[in-house]
Amino acid sequence: MEPGSVENLSVLYRSHDFLVVNKHWDVRIDSKTWRETVTLQKQLRFCHQLDFSTSGALCVALNKAAAGSAYRCFKERRVTKAYLALVRGHIQESRVTISYAIGRSNTEGRAHTMCIEGTPGCENPKPSFTELVVLEHGLYAGDPVSKVLLQPLTGRTHQLRVHCRALGHPVVGDLTYGRGGAREERPFRMMLHAFYLRVPTDTERVEACTPDPFVPTLDACWSPHTLVCPLNQLIQALRAAPDPEPTTLAMRTYSPAAPHPASPETEAQRASCLQWLLEWTLEPDS
Repeated sequence: MEPGSVENLSVLYRSHDFLVVNKHWDVRIDSKTWRETVTLQKQLRFCHQLDFSTSGALCVALNKAAAGSAYRCFKERRVTKAYLALVRGHIQESRVTISYAIGRSNTEGRAHTMCIEGTPGCENPKPSFTELVVLEHGLYAGDPVSKVLLQPLTGRTHQLRVHCRALGHPVVGDLTYGRGGAREERPFRMMLHAFYLRVPTDTERVEACTPDPFVPTLDACWSPHTLVCPLNQLIQALRAAPDPEPTTLAMRTYSPAAPHPASPETEAQRASCLQWLLEWTLEPDS
């Protein structure tokens, strides 16, 4: 596999205010470690986060006004996101709503990881909802797996990975939330990809859809044998769906067609946003 770099980023969407790139699975967004030199933060200012091992659509603001507009969309849960994943086992239901509350683990040896409510050491679990649609059943390196489309309706840390684990179908190649042992060390990457992104800002509708990375022509270990739901059909539904309206969590009725929830902004989130926007004042907008 070709190593990731800032130079070979694929551009999915470009305007005067925004850029959406297709992040490689082994490129970090940011880094606090001096050894990690290949990061997107060195050249770009991003509107949201993707885990290090997650590939796919990443939105970048190109000026201060655009950054503020995008921030409001994410804060109010008006952004539509969909991910592709290969998960362990054959999921029997064609559609699943996953609703485990997610909190931070304080268990020794599990620092910086998340857990579902009821897990020993799970602190401050918050409501979390994910819609899952099964696309295909098949084998990965001889083991049964399902290809799925995941739509997060809330934005908790590691939400999709934690929810897939809680469902009993962890993401293939997930060394943190997988089943452990040598099985998850064999895949060359974690099989989670940010496939579709729509950010309805005040001035433009930023929309991008990436190529599907989980196809046999790109990874010979993946061998699908049963089609459950065509991906093209879901893409059309995502594109045709109206932009979610801002709403509160209490008003939210969870279904694939309902708007995304919004939770009150915490002081930490507000401070982080202000610091982020302050960086734009260091240089004049071009």
